[in-house]
Amino acid sequence: MSSDIPTETRRLNKVEHEIRMLQKDMDDARNNVGLGENNPELEKLQVENMKLKHRLIILNKAIALEQGNASGARFPTASGEVASILDHLADLFTHAIAAAFPQVCQDVPAVITVSSAAKFGDYQCNSAMQIVQKLKALDVKTNPRDVASQLMAALPRSDAISKVEVAGAGFVNVFLDKKFGAHAVMAILKGGVQPPRFEKKRVIVDFSSPNIAKEMHVGHLRSTIIGDSICRFLEFLGHDVLRLNHVGDWGTQFGMLIAHLQDRFPNYLQVSPPISDLQGFYKESKTRFDSDEEFKKRAYACVVKLQSGDGDSMKAWKLICDVSRKEFQKVYDRLDVKLIERGESFYQKRMEAIVKELASASFLEEDDGRKIMWGENRDGIPLTIIKSDGGFTYDTSDMAAIKQRLHEEKGDWLVYVTDAGQATHFQTIFSCARRAKILDPNAHRVDHVGFGVVLGEDGKKFKTRSGDTVKLTELLDEGLKRSLDKLLEKERDKVLSSEELKQAQESVAYGCIKYADLSHNRNNEYIFSFDKMLEDKGNTAVYLLYAYTRIRSIARNCGGDFANNIEKVIDTTELTLEHEKEWKLAKVLLKFTDVIKLISKNLCLHHLCEFVYEVSTTFTEFYDSCYCIEKNKQGEIVKINAGRVLLCEATSRVLGKCFDILGLKPLHKI
Repeated sequence: MSSDIPTETRRLNKVEHEIRMLQKDMDDARNNVGLGENNPELEKLQVENMKLKHRLIILNKAIALEQGNASGARFPTASGEVASILDHLADLFTHAIAAAFPQVCQDVPAVITVSSAAKFGDYQCNSAMQIVQKLKALDVKTNPRDVASQLMAALPRSDAISKVEVAGAGFVNVFLDKKFGAHAVMAILKGGVQPPRFEKKRVIVDFSSPNIAKEMHVGHLRSTIIGDSICRFLEFLGHDVLRLNHVGDWGTQFGMLIAHLQDRFPNYLQVSPPISDLQGFYKESKTRFDSDEEFKKRAYACVVKLQSGDGDSMKAWKLICDVSRKEFQKVYDRLDVKLIERGESFYQKRMEAIVKELASASFLEEDDGRKIMWGENRDGIPLTIIKSDGGFTYDTSDMAAIKQRLHEEKGDWLVYVTDAGQATHFQTIFSCARRAKILDPNAHRVDHVGFGVVLGEDGKKFKTRSGDTVKLTELLDEGLKRSLDKLLEKERDKVLSSEELKQAQESVAYGCIKYADLSHNRNNEYIFSFDKMLEDKGNTAVYLLYAYTRIRSIARNCGGDFANNIEKVIDTTELTLEHEKEWKLAKVLLKFTDVIKLISKNLCLHHLCEFVYEVSTTFTEFYDSCYCIEKNKQGEIVKINAGRVLLCEATSRVLGKCFDILGLKPLHKI
């Protein structure tokens, strides 16, 4: 086992003394005592100091673990919260590396992975090879298996681990403990499915973002679905989330629309015009704008009036925006998406202010009549802050928006959900914001959540047969039609009421569209296929919704307290995981925290979809092998395995939370 506490403490005191001496040398250097500015010796000391501080952190962790070693390192499970298994094992092996190989511990992290097969345990530590390489550089000869054996000997005891063993070329295989697993599953049942602990932040998510006077189309589908799911995820973590819809409600096109409105409905100030077909209205005005020079001049004049706050122009603008807003809301209601609209017009005055601010700080440069701003390293494409005609651009509004969100809204974390083609634009926005000291990388996190385009089954950009962009309302209508066909094919109309059938139809239609999107890595393109997403086998929403409904029915079918007072059963039942399929299912459920922590880093929801599918398929293995309810030939219940029913209940609760994050609406009957 690991060295004793006095030895660790002496080592810690020695490192602290070395740090103090190095710190004194660096202070002397900064004060020109002994060393000059930019001296290589000073840089060497700074690097060495950084390494020693890192080693000090490791040793402090080692002592903390050592002090708890007499009774074993407890795996933290608060009420409902199951801590990260990967983090726990990383802490244990970090201690082992520091204790067994202190000379290299600052250079070698504890590398923990999920084992690829049951014979290799549940998890593996793969640090031995790297330790051998570091020791070789210090003229210490050894081999990975010996290093792995020493790590295993130095590993603190933990109630989460039943055994460890050295395998292969130096892997340390870790087997989880069944009692620990049962305790962790019971924590979920007693406290609900809780998120891991994170520092709570004010997060502002910018997503969906359609343009006023244009219908939402398939191009808005991914931003809306991914953005909503990210918000649900962040809200689950306990963050204060502001969901913003940055609609295009300002600019040249509104001069065109207002001029056309004045011609078509000259009494629009007294009588609200019937322009429900705003897409057609937009096309009419665009045709006139492109072909009629006189109309184009009037359109530009209308823009000037609008931007100067002319009353009649503002009323026309509001009429057009209101019609669009109502149409957008119909889509959001169907998809159960909540947003706060804050269009480009909101930032108009703030754009004027940001231009003055950037100009006064000498960040703006002349370029062929434009005023541009470069990022920190003057690479890539600069922002165009003012056009040659004196107008503002998307760059101007995005700079005004990032300042408003960070400084007025007090955002700690900004998330922009747009297509991957805008990645360079947002990199430049973030760079310019850092250069202008609007964005502080030490205090703020910013993410551009990019995504690939939606393709048709021919592998080309998703279009209608006539080559037009697919309207989102028509796509959702088609989903409803096909999901109903699927339900009727399975004769669900014979067991569901008309209201239940309608709910199932919507659940399947919208669920399969959302899940098909989220289950793909958002960075990639994906092929939109109703046939594939409505299959009831494989990683589809239909399969998962059926599986969840079946799991939810198990406790209900038991009757008694299982159906009416499951909490009483939870309080009075001891869970054991004796059967291999029970234990396999429990171990999959315990991955939930690590999946959530991974998503918090990369905001890729396909990891959650993979987890949900793994839970569902593993549950099927369990259910096929382990009787939860035993019945006689007459169909009467003769035995209920309470522990297995509780494992079903834990599975349903974890899946239910995942479905909520993904925006899926499961039903009790389907």
